[in-house]
Amino acid sequence: MLKNKTILITGGTGSLGKALTKEIFKRHNDLGKLIVFSRDEQKHFQMREELPQNEFPKLKFVLGDVRDYESIKSACEGVNYIIHAAAMKHVHLSEMNPDECIKTNVNGAQNVIKAAKSISSINSVVALSTDKACAPVNLYGATKLTSDKLFIAANNDISNARYSVVRYGNVMSSNGSVIPFFLNRKKTGILPITDSEMTRFNITLEEGVNMVLYALEKAWGGELFVPKIPSYNIMDLAKAVDSNCKTTIIGIRPGEKVHEEMISSSDSYHTYDIGNYYVILPTISKWEKNDFIKKFKASKVPVGFNYNSKNNPNFLSTKQLKALIYKNN
Repeated sequence: MLKNKTILITGGTGSLGKALTKEIFKRHNDLGKLIVFSRDEQKHFQMREELPQNEFPKLKFVLGDVRDYESIKSACEGVNYIIHAAAMKHVHLSEMNPDECIKTNVNGAQNVIKAAKSISSINSVVALSTDKACAPVNLYGATKLTSDKLFIAANNDISNARYSVVRYGNVMSSNGSVIPFFLNRKKTGILPITDSEMTRFNITLEEGVNMVLYALEKAWGGELFVPKIPSYNIMDLAKAVDSNCKTTIIGIRPGEKVHEEMISSSDSYHTYDIGNYYVILPTISKWEKNDFIKKFKASKVPVGFNYNSKNNPNFLSTKQLKALIYKNN
């Protein structure tokens, strides 16, 4: 699929973008070119040091911002596939800086879509979402839900490009996530806990990469893919990081949920099980739903089905969390 093709990854210097870059080159030595697009100058420098020009001659770095339409449009010239990973993702910072969050997560999404529609070579666009976009209670979640809707609606014109979305939980050990934070704080002997009942979905970088590449290859346009992944309780995670550390309850931060969900009961009317993933199908599409169901051997979930981190039948134990932390750090 990717032979002699060009891929653009927005926000490509982030944890998932970097992992995607490495895995794409690992799987596709016949790739034409991969463009990492990001506004973070320092991360560009660090990533190029890690993936040097002489070893990765097909890797190109473009300094730019999705909030600037001309910037992203220029980067899209000659591109065949786009993975949109650029986002402002910290919940509390988004609550404190709403304008900045909207500019990146909503206006940035619009710019990527507009740029993609202006480039005839684009075959497929996959946008990365978050569990916080399902029934959002914070601005970050609301902007990502808006982004999801924009990418899904982008299929409703005569363009041949396919636009789809992947929604997942916390990426284990990604920049700014709870595990690196706990690992850094354990030297103090005290781990701050927002709420002892808090649960979260957990996905490894490897699982996230596989999901994005699956959507890039398999999506028909308009789908929202959700992985079947485990949950954990925050107290179990603290024990896994260091059972000798004390914990202190500091209260929920602005805009934070105690439990996350990725499929609401309202979504259940359009949700199907396709094996490793659930998929929420678009209400308007260019293709026949029955053809999709047949192709992917999809089975309808029950009406009222709700996929959330509290009621998830698959929970990670302290022992499992400890093993994953060791493997991924």
